[in-house]
Amino acid sequence: MWCYPPEFLESLTGFGLAPTPATPPRLVRDAVNDLYRYQLRTLRDRLRAGGVEPGSYHGLVVALRKRYWILTLPLAAWERICRGHRGDG
Repeated sequence: MWCYPPEFLESLTGFGLAPTPATPPRLVRDAVNDLYRYQLRTLRDRLRAGGVEPGSYHGLVVALRKRYWILTLPLAAWERICRGHRGDG
């Protein structure tokens, strides 16, 4: 069983994800990573199609990185954090 801290749940809710105590961190992190990669590809495609000004592209990528801050933590950290919040050690 896993216990996701409030900071994680708040971020995950923003992506439409709601892990249960039975949801392993690996599965959740992979889902967030897939969403992030999709957003980056979409942004790149918009740039190539002329829908994004080249000068603003970098700022948009940085904004995406900030939105997906939870991916800065490696899987081992997710597991340690979620295990540590279970209350059973």
